[in-house]
Amino acid sequence: MTARIVLLVTSPRLPAGLLTSAAWDVVRQHPVLAGAESELTTAVRQAGAEVTVVAGSATQALLDTVAEHGTAVWLAGPAGDESLARELGLRLAREPGLAEMELMYGSWDPPGARLLDAVAVLDRLASPGGDPWKRAQTHRSLAGYLLEESYEAYDAISADDTDALREELGDVLLQVVLHARLAEELPEGARWSIDDVAGGLVDKMIRRNPHVFAGAEAGTLEEITANWERIKRAEKARDSVLDGVALSQPALSLAAQILDRAARANLTVPLPPPDTDTDEATLGATLLTLVAEARKANLDPEAALRRATLAHADTIRAAETAPPPAPS
Repeated sequence: MTARIVLLVTSPRLPAGLLTSAAWDVVRQHPVLAGAESELTTAVRQAGAEVTVVAGSATQALLDTVAEHGTAVWLAGPAGDESLARELGLRLAREPGLAEMELMYGSWDPPGARLLDAVAVLDRLASPGGDPWKRAQTHRSLAGYLLEESYEAYDAISADDTDALREELGDVLLQVVLHARLAEELPEGARWSIDDVAGGLVDKMIRRNPHVFAGAEAGTLEEITANWERIKRAEKARDSVLDGVALSQPALSLAAQILDRAARANLTVPLPPPDTDTDEATLGATLLTLVAEARKANLDPEAALRRATLAHADTIRAAETAPPPAPS
């Protein structure tokens, strides 16, 4: 039988006892070594295997165990023990007759596992002994940052810069996780956590997508959207079609959303006339009329003004760097 060293790598983001059947077989059948006590060593011992914690050279301890038993298993630490793997690889390359090295994955990170790391990092930063600035924040003091990070993500989308988008979405995620962590400090009965945020999102998505989760007929995109709105209305039990509109959004997008909500409810309400008492009111009524015309033309007034303004900004920059006109 070929002598072998099994490097057993597991996900530190999963409970220690969640190993594959092959991993359980190897730790029950062969001597197991580890660099430190951990939840994983405890779980392996509770399953009936013996684990030896190595105080000195792990490489030599593994080679000695292989010489005696034929196979040795190394429980890798949370970081994977890459330095040990390199050291073993070099030793066995020089002396191939000592043993063969095998990498075995006892568990893998599921999709989204790094979100657990984000929660853990923010918990440490917002806990006693963490970052004083983050501990001093409130939902209100952070509100502007949430808008700022969202706008930067929007800019990345507009620029078709997916690398920048990934980074900016991380900043948005930071705000979400930090708000949730601060909410854990609210008074009893008012507090909530990131699990409540995620749980509410999961429940909402399942309720509002019965064509995916409840076997309902999918229909057309228009039918799916209409069903979403029907379920949403039943959940919210709102008094007005305008309930839930974010009033702090930019004025052009606010006007467009309010007009859209009214149209979806089949409400026909005359727009204010432009000949009002004050210049400001006249300007407001004129702008609202333009938004209504844009909506009829299936145009996004917020995006249109943004593009026009950015193009004008480029013209201004070009004028700043243009050489002065020659004297006549």
